[in-house]
Amino acid sequence: MNFVAIKMLMGDRAKYLGIVTGLTFASLLITQQAAIFVGVMQRTYGLITDIGQPDIWVMDPRVQYVDDPKPVNTTELYRVRGIPGVEWAVPMFRNMIRARLRTGAFQQCLVVGIDDATLVGGPAQMTEGRLADLRRNEGVIINVAGATTRLATPGPDGKSVPLRVGDSLEINDHRAIVVGLCETTRTFQSQPVVYTTFSRAMSFAPFERKLMNYVLVKAQPGVDQLELCRRIREHTDLSAYTRDEFKWISMVYYLKYTGIPLNFGIAVVLGFIVGAAIAGQTFHNFTQDNLRYFGALKAMGATTGMLLRMILLQSLTVGAIGYGLGVGAASVIGALAKDTELSFFMPWQLLLISAGTVLLICMFAATISMVKVIRLEPAIVFKS
Repeated sequence: MNFVAIKMLMGDRAKYLGIVTGLTFASLLITQQAAIFVGVMQRTYGLITDIGQPDIWVMDPRVQYVDDPKPVNTTELYRVRGIPGVEWAVPMFRNMIRARLRTGAFQQCLVVGIDDATLVGGPAQMTEGRLADLRRNEGVIINVAGATTRLATPGPDGKSVPLRVGDSLEINDHRAIVVGLCETTRTFQSQPVVYTTFSRAMSFAPFERKLMNYVLVKAQPGVDQLELCRRIREHTDLSAYTRDEFKWISMVYYLKYTGIPLNFGIAVVLGFIVGAAIAGQTFHNFTQDNLRYFGALKAMGATTGMLLRMILLQSLTVGAIGYGLGVGAASVIGALAKDTELSFFMPWQLLLISAGTVLLICMFAATISMVKVIRLEPAIVFKS
């Protein structure tokens, strides 16, 4: 009977292709929009992801997310270092500062100042130069995406010339020489990222009494990180979060205070509705056209349960094909957008969610068709 069900399904080529097309489109739209949403959410805490050495981030209690740095007195660094369970603690500067290019144009850059002595907090993946080159006079390291896009300058032939090692730019009227290029996770605003030493970053920044934004802390082996965060909060007037906690706080801020979830949610719901409408209507018409065959099978002794299993098999077959084509198309789009501004990340959990959504659409389409079969009278096969 399973073979008969598949033959019936593929025998009506037009309706079969229509159902598959509807499910493919639904799967593509749901998977692609959800993958972009996940990618955007990853960018909200990109800086935390790139800095893997510290276990704990210490900051002003008013900080709402990683891109909302508040100044902290540098004396707090020594208070944190004296707390039991802290292996080391280093300062970090992070803020937006305007840079001037060779053409005279200005560009806002994310300047990250890391500890002069240890260089903790620097980029993990260097493409040119070495992290230690930051100790050279006026040295800065720039992420590749920023150097090839927003910090690039037009050449004599009109083509864009990327910023290279050895080139210079001005950051707040201070000369900076590019000593290296690095790969970083793109930030939410996709601004160029400029790494330099903490002391040099303070000279780049507009004058303020407090310039340190974060204290990066490494817990001693065997020390519970949550307990250490509690100690830091007790001994200082600062907030302390583990890396995962701070990632979650940053992501929740964007989920709560921006329209990102609503915008992508509408696209995903639209994909579900369109897929359900096309697949449901087409599958219902397919069943309606084949009622005489179901009636003949029922007249020959096939039970209602057997016919329902046939419809379910047909629905799951087109669902599996449509899901595979849709996810494949979404993966191709993601691969093509790899080196663009488009954020795209497709974890395995997303594939399961997409599969569950397509399964719901198939169940909806099958349920509509099952109603007709349940009420089917075998005598229909004898009607003209």
